[in-house]
Amino acid sequence: MSDIRFDGRVAIVTGAGGGLGRCHALELARRGAKVVVNDLGASMDGSGGSSEAAEAVVKEIEALGGEAISNGSSVADEAGVQKMIDDTMAKWGRIDILIANAGILRDKSFSKMTTQDIDLVLAVHLRGTFLPVHAAWNIMKEQNYGRIVVTTSSTGLYGNFGQANYGAGKLGVVGMMNTLKIEGAKNDIKINAVCPVAATRMTEGLMPPEALEQLKPEYVTPGVMNLVKDDAPTGLILSAGAGAFSMARIVETRGAYVGQGEELTAEAVAAKWGEITDTSKTLDAFTSGGQHGANMFSLVAEGKGQG
Repeated sequence: MSDIRFDGRVAIVTGAGGGLGRCHALELARRGAKVVVNDLGASMDGSGGSSEAAEAVVKEIEALGGEAISNGSSVADEAGVQKMIDDTMAKWGRIDILIANAGILRDKSFSKMTTQDIDLVLAVHLRGTFLPVHAAWNIMKEQNYGRIVVTTSSTGLYGNFGQANYGAGKLGVVGMMNTLKIEGAKNDIKINAVCPVAATRMTEGLMPPEALEQLKPEYVTPGVMNLVKDDAPTGLILSAGAGAFSMARIVETRGAYVGQGEELTAEAVAAKWGEITDTSKTLDAFTSGGQHGANMFSLVAEGKGQG
C-alpha cells in the first residue's frame, strides 16, 4: 500500500498539548502536514490555562523538521476560535484537516451533578467541537476539500457511571457528524468520529497501571490518520485502543406495524413487543434520517397489505 502523506496540507488539532492530541499533531507533521497545535493548557476540570504545553509540541514538530504554530484559545470561546482560524489562514492560507480533540471531565454521579458540571463539559466537548468546525466550514467549502474528525467516547455510545454530562456531549458530536457528512459531501468534506480508549490525563485514574501500559495514545493515532487521508471514509465511527480497531454503528431492528386509529393502543404495542425488538431482523445502518422514515412507512404499507 502507498504511504499516507499530508504534504501541502494544513491541519488544526485542538487539545494537542498532550495525550491523544499531541500524538495526532506529531504524526500529521511527520507525514508532511503543517500543524496548528491548539491547547488551553487547563487542568482536567477545565480550570486554569497556559500555552506552555502547546508551545512544547510545536518545538517537537520543529525538531522533526516540520512546521507548526501554537494557539492557546479555548475551543469554547468564539472569539478565541476565530483567532485560531484567522492566524492559520494568515500563516498558510488554507485549512485542510481539523481534529476536534479537546476535552475536560467533571465526573459525578447524576444525583450530585450540578448545572455547572454539565454546562462546562458541554461547552468544551459539544460547543468546543461546533465552533472550530463551523469556523473552518466555509473555508473548506470554498476549497472543495476538508477532512474533519470529532472525538466521541464509549460513554456517549454506551454509557459509564458518573459521566452523564460527558456522555451527552460525546454522543452530541456524533449527531453533528451525521448531518455534516451529508452537508459536506458535494464539497468533498469528509467527517468521521474516533472513539478512543487511551491512557491520558482523562483516564489515568480510571484504570490499573497494567491496562494503561497497553493503552498508549500513540496506539490510537494510526487509525485517525486513516480518517483524514485523501480517500477517507465519511460518517464512520472508528473505535481504537491498544492497537485494535473496530467500527461502531447505530442500528435498528426491522420493527413491526401495530395499527392506526382505535386499534393502536399501548396494549397492542405490548402484544407486538417481541417483534418490535427482534434483533434477528436488524437492518443495515441508515445513512440519513430519511431512510429511517422510509422504513417506518414501508412497515405501514406492509401491514396494510400495500407492500
